[in-house]
Amino acid sequence: MTAPRIVDPSAALGQALADASPDLMRHLLGTVINSLLSAEADAVCGAEWGQPSPDRVAQRNGYRHRDLDTRVGTIDVAVPKLRTGSYFPEWLLERRKRAETALISVVATCYLLGVSTRRMDKLVESLGITSLSKSQVSRMATDLDGQVAAFRTRSLSDAGPFTFVAADALTMKVREAGRVINAVVLVATGVNADGHREVLGCTVTTSETREAWNVFFADLVARGLTGVRLVTSDAHRGLVQAIAANLPGASWQRCRTHYAANLMSTCPKSSWPAVKTMLHSVYDQPDADSVHAQFDKLLDHVTDPLPAVAEHLDAARADLLAFTAFPKEIWRQIWSNNPNERLNKEIRRRTDVVGIFPDRDSVTRLVGAVLAEQHDEWAEGRRYFALDVLHRARLNLITTTDTEPQEQPLALSA
Repeated sequence: MTAPRIVDPSAALGQALADASPDLMRHLLGTVINSLLSAEADAVCGAEWGQPSPDRVAQRNGYRHRDLDTRVGTIDVAVPKLRTGSYFPEWLLERRKRAETALISVVATCYLLGVSTRRMDKLVESLGITSLSKSQVSRMATDLDGQVAAFRTRSLSDAGPFTFVAADALTMKVREAGRVINAVVLVATGVNADGHREVLGCTVTTSETREAWNVFFADLVARGLTGVRLVTSDAHRGLVQAIAANLPGASWQRCRTHYAANLMSTCPKSSWPAVKTMLHSVYDQPDADSVHAQFDKLLDHVTDPLPAVAEHLDAARADLLAFTAFPKEIWRQIWSNNPNERLNKEIRRRTDVVGIFPDRDSVTRLVGAVLAEQHDEWAEGRRYFALDVLHRARLNLITTTDTEPQEQPLALSA
């Protein structure tokens, strides 16, 4: 008869891991990594450590210690040395996500430049980083800058045409010349010819102006942005003008979410619930004709009691209902900037821990790394639009039923 266990090993280990401190997790991870390195070195030598074997081709000769920064802190890694030849695992250097490396480098740059606060010191300590030299930060930043620059300047010609594009801007705090200023990150995404979303580009500017958006879109066009049929964004005047100037064949879809906030500012508070309900009902219609008919009902409903609201709605009609010219299956993805807002939340999640960036290069480095990772995830995920729907969206729209050319009047001559 087997004696009952006093302690269940698996349960005890699970409880220990659940209650583990960072020190225990660092110790466990260090033990596993060092065991893997020792086993791999034995494989290179052709025999286990201390064991005579005719297959042995090299012998161990002590260790070289290296610090490995991980999510649970800095681990002392013992890399085996050989008497003949050399052994150093490449994965020890490369197994780090770009965004995670960027975050560490930005935090370290803040710390080394002397602009960190008590909160920043606690952040470095919470990451478990015990030592980051200026040379380490420089190497990390140089490698990341090269990757981010290659991503931001890549050609868009092979992946196009990009039928649908969305653009938005985020504000970051940056330290310049001893002052903390606001810098703006311009971001554009699009749907490529294969139906997948892509991050088209990002850039850091001083402010969100027409000139800044003009340069941004001109760069996208120069890199191969073509075939754009619809651009979704908020109603920033400079952005809208830049779209018209650089993408003359594209329609503009005014984001319905941003528009609702704009309309609310002109509507009396007591009347807003009813107006909001009717505005939402416009988007619940089954086809384009019904959408326009419901919009007419909304105008009729508010014309007499709320003339300012009616004027606001009528002026925004064409831009607000631009989505109806495309297949209904993709209306939800193109009638607002909500998909880009979710991307902005991911950027904020990574950048909020920094607070104030030490320079603009740090903003480009971290935001660019986050966008590059998101771009890769979209490329490996399922299609954003089905190919048949995308093909129908690319068809030339017939805006008139007249097929016969109009006869031009003859010009009078002397």
